[in-house]
Amino acid sequence: GLQLNLRRGYELFPATSGADGLQLLAANPEIAVVVSDMRMPAMNGAEFLARARTLTPDATRILLTGQSDMASAIAAVNEGQIFRFLTKPCPPPTLLKAIEAAVEQHRLITAERVLLEETLMGAVKTLVDVLGLTNPTAFGRSTRIKALVAALVDEVELAPRWPVVLAAELSQLGYVTLPQGVLDRLYRGERLDAGQEAMVLRAAGVTEELLSNIPRLEPVRNILSVCAKTAVTGRPPAATNDAALRYTQSAAELLRVVTDYDSLEMSHGAALARDTMQGRLGRYDPAALQALLSFHGETKQRAEIRELPTSALREGMILADDVKAKTGILLAARGYQITTSFIERLRNHPGTVQEPLRVIVRG
Repeated sequence: GLQLNLRRGYELFPATSGADGLQLLAANPEIAVVVSDMRMPAMNGAEFLARARTLTPDATRILLTGQSDMASAIAAVNEGQIFRFLTKPCPPPTLLKAIEAAVEQHRLITAERVLLEETLMGAVKTLVDVLGLTNPTAFGRSTRIKALVAALVDEVELAPRWPVVLAAELSQLGYVTLPQGVLDRLYRGERLDAGQEAMVLRAAGVTEELLSNIPRLEPVRNILSVCAKTAVTGRPPAATNDAALRYTQSAAELLRVVTDYDSLEMSHGAALARDTMQGRLGRYDPAALQALLSFHGETKQRAEIRELPTSALREGMILADDVKAKTGILLAARGYQITTSFIERLRNHPGTVQEPLRVIVRG
């Protein structure tokens, strides 16, 4: 009956059970609207739509229910973020209007995501690229941290992933204000005196101030704020029942674990860095630390190090070593992901660096 009313205006994916519906969603993540009955064998509509939300979070969800299931339907709306529920029997005009509204809701959600991921991310990428040229040490490190956080975020099942990945990329933003000597000591994990520690704390405030001018970055700012606080205490934050705060804390802990690892790896090597962190009992969130310790990155297995002249550099390659001018000035730190502007900079100043350059090329 639903197909007869809807097939002229929409492409349909019918399923006769919740399990079949989940398989369809996994195979067709572009589905815009999910309509489910409440009473079904093995899995009711509320449970199905809750699991469907995990598979296709942007899809709009509608629940069909009888009067006897009203209490369950209301609970499903409140707990499962269901867009509409319709009582049976549902007249075709009512169903069609609900579907039209659901499609429009999906369009708005998708447009919001595109705005966030493409427009905002593009603006931030430009900011990072420009600042990376002004402080290669800080932004070489941010590149390494971002790459490892992006690899681990799925391991600890953090969703959405974009705020924590973006927080990693922007985590070193305020450090452009630090003197180079302080920055080098910080990244090598060396002890700082009281004045230098005060500089580092103020740098976190600079990051907050800079990001406050960019809309929609509140989740990123929250992650960086919690990460800065736990870096001072040296302990993970207290457990909470608030879902939003729990996400922020988990993201901040993952970022702190990766940041500490980067410092230790730079000064002691990967193996000793992992052993050191494992021995710091109670200092890190167990899930974040375990994800790091057990990580044997697939990307690392497929990486190839090449020695190339500047003319052969391509966007996306990663520096395997620091790149310094012949005068000794650092131009880009190990781990820096090469951009078109960096390539252009080298080509505009031929003979500036010693060639060839060692770069990591992903397979």
